[in-house]
Amino acid sequence: MVEDPDSFYASLRPVMDFPELSEPSRFTPLPDDWVLGTADIVDSTGEIARGRYKTVNMVGAAVISAMINAMGDQRFPYVFGGDGAGFAVPGDKAERVRTVLADLRRWAAEEFDIALRAALVPVATIRAARRDVRVARYAASQGVDYAMFSGRGLAWAEARMKAGEFVVDPAPPGAQPDLTGLSCRWSNMRARNGQIVSLVIAPTETASERDFADLARRVMATADGLERSGHPVPPGGPGVTWPPPGLTLDAHVSREGRSLALHKMKLLGQNLLIWLLFRTGLRLGDFRPDHYARMVSRNADYRKFDDGLKMTLDCDAETRARIETILEDARRRGKIRYGLFAQDEAMMTCFVPSAMRDDHVHFIDGAAGGYAAAAERIRKA
Repeated sequence: MVEDPDSFYASLRPVMDFPELSEPSRFTPLPDDWVLGTADIVDSTGEIARGRYKTVNMVGAAVISAMINAMGDQRFPYVFGGDGAGFAVPGDKAERVRTVLADLRRWAAEEFDIALRAALVPVATIRAARRDVRVARYAASQGVDYAMFSGRGLAWAEARMKAGEFVVDPAPPGAQPDLTGLSCRWSNMRARNGQIVSLVIAPTETASERDFADLARRVMATADGLERSGHPVPPGGPGVTWPPPGLTLDAHVSREGRSLALHKMKLLGQNLLIWLLFRTGLRLGDFRPDHYARMVSRNADYRKFDDGLKMTLDCDAETRARIETILEDARRRGKIRYGLFAQDEAMMTCFVPSAMRDDHVHFIDGAAGGYAAAAERIRKA
């Protein structure tokens, strides 16, 4: 175990081959004195029905954006869940992130009329409840790696949060988290193979880690038969249009108390320049649009282990049927619970510290309900 809490996560060697993450041995327990943070949107199903899933995604990604900005250069594990996020930090950072979560709750309510709940749970408390929190790093590209979680501790913390425990209260009115770098300026990506399938698979209490590892391997092997393993983002990146479809949402996120109308006008001008660069392929200083767009695709977070397996796949009907056959068999044997939701498009929410580097991260979800709708099908099963 690494003694310095600030170097624990950074010291983990990234896994290069995603299917290897099905193996429990690839995960390392978090130190006992760390804390687990979790946040999600109350009644995300209702927000989806009102046509606000892009807003739901943006608020969920805002949790990660605010935490990255608050933690500075320190690496820490986080995972995007569609309508929320989870993360873990050393215990001595607990009060800092508590303040950020409080700010996020207030900001979501005031800016979007969305109820965001949040909780901070000590890892030692999770282990006392006979769960664990183990993490791994997956290298999506040379520029970006994403955290994976196992041990069922994150799922336990989310359940406790929804039960009203370990709650982080909202900050006073007017609070504003630092969301620098958060954006959603890409167009949605239409399915090329049939449909965009959002898949959420969770082990049951009676399933062993070996049971779930074998099941995950079978599902991933089936998805590997798809073009680029079902990657929903084209190799050259998503399309760019002007004005961008997420302009109003971007303006709400980045206005920081400024006039919404004036800030939208400013963003329109900025995005016109961006559109022209991608349209013509011209460079602006060190910025190369073609390289950036390719890195967007490589860096996209379209599959993850999050106390289970989540995938957003560009999937044909035959492969979907084969995956569902595997899952139904495992469900009947009491090994898993799962939800599947299909839609025509995928969408992307981005965190870009600098367009001149390759460490920009891109969260992928289905555009019409995605992971939240798939998880709702688990709850209704």
